[in-house]
Amino acid sequence: MEGYTKQRSICLLQNKDIFEYDIRSLLYAFFPQIKIIIGEKEHTPILKLEFLNGACEGWLFEEGKTIANQTTECDLEDKDTGRNQVKRMVYNLLVAYTGRKLAWGTLTGIRPVKIASHLYEQQMKEQEIISHFMETYLTSEQKARLCYQVAKKEDEILKAVPYHNQYSLYVGIPFCPSRCLYCSFTSYPISLYEGKVEDYLQALFKEIEFVKQVYKNKVLTSIYIGGGTPTSLSAPQLERLLDHLNRCFDLNEIQEITVEAGRPDSITRDKLKVLSKYKDIRISINPQTMNQKTLDLIGRKHTIEQVEQTFYIARELGFSNINMDMIVGLMGESLSDIEHTLKKLKRLNPDSLTVHSLAIKRAANLNIKMEEYKDYITGTTNEMLELVDQFAGEMGLSPYYLYRQKNIPGNLENIGYAKEGKACLYNILIMEEKQSIVAVGAGGATKLVDAEKGLITRVENVKDVDNYITRIDEMIGRKKESM
Repeated sequence: MEGYTKQRSICLLQNKDIFEYDIRSLLYAFFPQIKIIIGEKEHTPILKLEFLNGACEGWLFEEGKTIANQTTECDLEDKDTGRNQVKRMVYNLLVAYTGRKLAWGTLTGIRPVKIASHLYEQQMKEQEIISHFMETYLTSEQKARLCYQVAKKEDEILKAVPYHNQYSLYVGIPFCPSRCLYCSFTSYPISLYEGKVEDYLQALFKEIEFVKQVYKNKVLTSIYIGGGTPTSLSAPQLERLLDHLNRCFDLNEIQEITVEAGRPDSITRDKLKVLSKYKDIRISINPQTMNQKTLDLIGRKHTIEQVEQTFYIARELGFSNINMDMIVGLMGESLSDIEHTLKKLKRLNPDSLTVHSLAIKRAANLNIKMEEYKDYITGTTNEMLELVDQFAGEMGLSPYYLYRQKNIPGNLENIGYAKEGKACLYNILIMEEKQSIVAVGAGGATKLVDAEKGLITRVENVKDVDNYITRIDEMIGRKKESM
C-alpha cells in the first residue's frame, strides 16, 4: 500500500462509528487513493476497532495474520480527548504497518495553525505549544515550531488591523490563457470565451454594486482579485473593473488590494500600467516552477525567460509587493529540480513566496487522466518543504500563513512566506476565518463569519460562466437571504 498510485482497499470494522470520519481521514493521510470498505470482512487488510468500558482496542490484520495490536483509554464523555486518544492509537498501528511516520502526525484538518493560535492567545509559551503538538498530535518538532511561528506572526499582523466587524471582498475572473494539468479552479480558456467577457463583466459589476449597498455601513478591509487569471482580461477591461471597484469602495481607503496577475503569458506592460495607477497593489506572478520541461508537461504556455522579464517590468513600473507562487511535488520533479527553482527565485528576490504542495484534485485533468501521468507523479516530501524553508530564510522571508488540503500526497501543507510588512492580510483572514469574505463572480464562495456565535455560513455562486451571466439576479438573491 506504499505507492501513491496503487489502487488498494482497506476494510474498517468497528462496534461504534463515533470517530469514523477522523479514522477515515487518517487512513487517507497514509494512503491518499485508498478505498475504504466498511464491515466486509473478506477484504484485506482489515483495521478493527473495539470500544469497550472506557477503552479502545485496535488490530491490523492482513491475510489472516495480526500485523499490529494496541489498546488505549478512550474518553467518550469528552469527545475531543477521546478522539485524540483513538487517533494516536490508529496512527501507531499504521506506522507499525507501513514503517513510516507522517510529519503532521495525527493532524488531518485544513487549519492546524488555529490550534496554535488558540494556545498562543492563552499566553502559552513557545516550548509549551511545541510540546503540546508533539505529545497530543505526534507531529514532528519542525511542524510544531512552524505552527507556533505562523500563529505568532498572524497575531502580530492582525493586532495592527481593525478587522473586527469589517469584511473583505473576493472578485473572481474565471478566464485563463489555458488550463493547467493540475488545476481544478473555475477557469475557462479566454480564446473560447472572449466574446462573453463583456456580458460577464456587466453581471459582475451588478453583483459588486449589490455588495456595496448591503454593506454600506461596514468597512471593507481588503480586496483579492483572483480566478482563473485576472490578467486574461484586456488592459481596457482590467481598467474598467478597477474603476468600478474604485467608484464603489474608494480603493485608496482599503488596507490591501491583491491582483493575481498569475501567468506571465497573460501579463503585458499595458496591463501592469493599469494596475500601477492604484494604491500599492500587491500582485502575484506565478511561475509554479522554473524548470521548462515541467512547464511544458503541465500545460503552462510560457517560458522561464517570460517569468523573469515580467518580474523585471513590474519592478521597473514601481511594484513594491510582488508575490511568486511555486508548486512542490510537480510531476517528475526531484529535489534538485526544486532547488533549481528556488535559486532562480532567490535571484529575482520577490517580496513574498507562496508554496503549494501538489494536490491531486478530483476535477483536475491530472486526476481524470491519471493512467497517462501516474509514472510522473513523485509527490511532495517533507525534505522538499524543508529545502523551501531554508531558501525562504536566506531570502529574508518568514512564514505567515499555512493551510492544508485534501489529496496532498504525504499529508503535507501549503505555506506563505513574506518579508517584513509584505504579508498578505487577505490570506490570513480567509484561512483563519477571522472575518466575512464576500465572493463575487462565477464560482465565488462567500463565507459569512459570525464570531459571537461561532458560525460560518457559506453562500455559493454557480461556476458556469453562462449560468452566472443569465442567473445573476438569483446569485444576488442567494446573498440577500444570508447577509
